[in-house]
Amino acid sequence: MTTSASNRRIKPKLALVMALLTTITGLMTSSCNDPQKTGGSTPSNTSSPAGENGQGLRLGSLFSSTGDIASIAQPLPIVAKMAVDTVNSCGGVNGAPVTLISEDDQSEPSAGSTAMTKLVSIDKVAGVVGSFASSISTAAADIAVKNKVMIVSPGSTSPAFTERAKKGVYQGFWARTAPPDTYQSQAMAQLAIKKGLKRVATISINNDYGVGFEQQFIAAFKKLGGTVVNEAKPTRYDAKGVSFSTEVKEALKDQPQALAAIVYPESGSILLKDAYEQGLSKGVTVMLPDGAYSPKFPEQVGKTADDKFIIDGAIGTVPGAHGKALADFNQKWKATGKPLTSYLQHTWDATALLMLAAQSAKTNTGEGIKSKIREVAGGPGEEVSDLCQAMTMLKAGKKINYQGASGNVDIDAQGDVIGTYDIWQVQPDGTLKTIDKVDIAATSQPAKPSGTKTK
Repeated sequence: MTTSASNRRIKPKLALVMALLTTITGLMTSSCNDPQKTGGSTPSNTSSPAGENGQGLRLGSLFSSTGDIASIAQPLPIVAKMAVDTVNSCGGVNGAPVTLISEDDQSEPSAGSTAMTKLVSIDKVAGVVGSFASSISTAAADIAVKNKVMIVSPGSTSPAFTERAKKGVYQGFWARTAPPDTYQSQAMAQLAIKKGLKRVATISINNDYGVGFEQQFIAAFKKLGGTVVNEAKPTRYDAKGVSFSTEVKEALKDQPQALAAIVYPESGSILLKDAYEQGLSKGVTVMLPDGAYSPKFPEQVGKTADDKFIIDGAIGTVPGAHGKALADFNQKWKATGKPLTSYLQHTWDATALLMLAAQSAKTNTGEGIKSKIREVAGGPGEEVSDLCQAMTMLKAGKKINYQGASGNVDIDAQGDVIGTYDIWQVQPDGTLKTIDKVDIAATSQPAKPSGTKTK
């Protein structure tokens, strides 16, 4: 990404003005345009008034088309649209086409809140697929619950959501198709031990995702006999910074064997380049999570003077996709001509579940989706992986157990799923190659976090 840190700062007032302008424009155009057309929508959109009038399901997508994690999240709204188009091609939901309205959260909670408010207040959506970043989903979920809108994230993995769900904060209106970092942290800890890395330092982005992952990793790594050299004072950084020299110097001062860098692509690339330029990362194995799993990331970090990628050999973890619908999805995505990247399958499943639940409930409301989403995801019905076939079965009054592209997507009471993790490595040519897989059993007990609480 070339966007500077200053450009990533959000101007909430401007965003609010833009939302109001959208409303005014909609009111002005509705009086002179065909009322069966919705302005400013994606090609999959059709004129479908929301919710209770029974004339069509309205969904929103909330992803980072710009900002720190854009290199990961940009393809995700395309996947959501593809799922909606697929369902519309086989009859839609509850007898009408589905409308999809896409919004950019700009990789910032404040912008995400503004966009989510527009989706629920102006666009009157019943469900939202997104966001990717945990910090943004935290803000969006609160708005969703207040407005009785179902939100399903394909990528927000902070353990904090599980704890909030247990306390009843989300009232069932929250779910995700990627497993929480209580499991990914275990996968990374196992990876470190397998590689003979017993002394590790952590550095993490200071948000729900980074701090939650950091705490769970420390606990899991210690349980396996490892030592986190900066456990007493974990190093955290502000994504809006323009340099992280001080932070990497602090994290690496005790000369660990490895650095667990819980980062997003844009800010993380600056951080790792700073570590290299200071000579601090020499001989240190870099371990990365799903938040850095972007084909563009090695290029973002940059190259050495002898034209080698700075993070050549870095290893990492990312939720894998091994569901029964995987082959069919991959074939559909291949037809777009775009590269196959992480979280595409999870986004497909998140969008699919919203539509399947609405059809099962026979209503286009958030409350209706909430009442059926766990049943269609992992209930006692017949297993089915084809989305149109699943819709046909529901319309015929049959119960289904949807088998997704990412996995079986059995959503529990807290909105969580359990999955597998791919182990990846940065190759000499800058590509990311999957080299192994870690299965986290359903019976795995998450390690108790240590240190300060998630912010």
